[in-house]
Amino acid sequence: MENLSFDSDVEKPLKVCVIIPTYNNERTLKRVIDSVLDYLPYIIIVNDGSTDQTSEILKKYAHLTQIHHPKNSGKGTALRNGFKKALELGYDYAITIDSDGQHFATDIPKFIEEIEANGDQLLIGSRNMKQEGVPGKSSFGNNFSNFWFWFETGIRLEDTQSGYRLYPLQQIPKRYFTNKFEFEIEVIVRSAWKGIPVKNIPIQILYDPKERVSHFRPFKDFTRISILNTILVIITLLYIKPRDIFLKFKKKGFKKFLLENVLESEDSNAKKALSIALGVFVGISPFWGFQTVIVLFSAVLFRLNKAISFAFSNISFPPLIPFVIYGSLKIGGLFIQSDVPLVLNTSITFEDLKNNIAQYLAGSFILASLSAVIFGLSGYLILTFFSTFKAKK
Repeated sequence: MENLSFDSDVEKPLKVCVIIPTYNNERTLKRVIDSVLDYLPYIIIVNDGSTDQTSEILKKYAHLTQIHHPKNSGKGTALRNGFKKALELGYDYAITIDSDGQHFATDIPKFIEEIEANGDQLLIGSRNMKQEGVPGKSSFGNNFSNFWFWFETGIRLEDTQSGYRLYPLQQIPKRYFTNKFEFEIEVIVRSAWKGIPVKNIPIQILYDPKERVSHFRPFKDFTRISILNTILVIITLLYIKPRDIFLKFKKKGFKKFLLENVLESEDSNAKKALSIALGVFVGISPFWGFQTVIVLFSAVLFRLNKAISFAFSNISFPPLIPFVIYGSLKIGGLFIQSDVPLVLNTSITFEDLKNNIAQYLAGSFILASLSAVIFGLSGYLILTFFSTFKAKK
């Protein structure tokens, strides 16, 4: 691996460099490098095992920092090595630009101006996917990616697949699991989970089928991306969403949480009441171990208040579990007769529950439904009263 550093007396603006990952883009690489040099001299080129004339072209730019991979390792690896080198050289921000000629270096000042105006963010260039020449599969893939990014982070973006980005190197995660195209999804999702603002800024785009070389392998790479999104969704539902709600609850305290997230939430009273009902239903239903996943997935699916639903799903916290089980068995016994008679008292064991599982399941869903209706209606009446009282003040 060859690393040639570029030294200059010119002050580094905001300590920003440009990283150009490249793989077999001999037709456009020189034009991209020359255009970037019109705006910034601090360039790191990562040659990811190119087998064309890339190495010969780069000999003319020996004054720039270069990283040469002996074989193709994937765009994710190229970017990760570029980030590592940028940090070693003391840069705080890295703008990544593709070497296939689709991006315009004239947009570089937009990224820098946005950081100067609003501080550390992860910026993604937003392409006009409706313009002439944009492949239909690219537009579909982008919409697919946008949806899952929103599901996993709660942030809505117009473009999550653009390779034209600015990364705050000191803020983004230091370790990653992926090393190919899917890396660009992992890094923005995990950065958002860390609380780093992720934002789109508009950029120009050129799709020239005569020059552009795409190394995206539809089946293999789409499969890898789908597997990654599956893992990210599981982490979101099992850890990220509960963590965020818990931290918000802990930071605010019960009284402030109730006031801001329930009473003064911008959601309608009907949506809040339905969120309460959903939480209570899932919390009482026999979904032990999966309640958090189910309630958050359902809240997102039906566009309800996730914080309210999650809070009320904890109705079956340990001190209340015996009462929930007792009530479920009692109600279930009205409809299903067990072969093993059950005496409902304080000595109920898991063996009793196992022998009367049908009775318990039926009673649990009935109790969950009744409780959801009661809590939902009560919540709606209380919220309506609060809104009316507040309006009169």
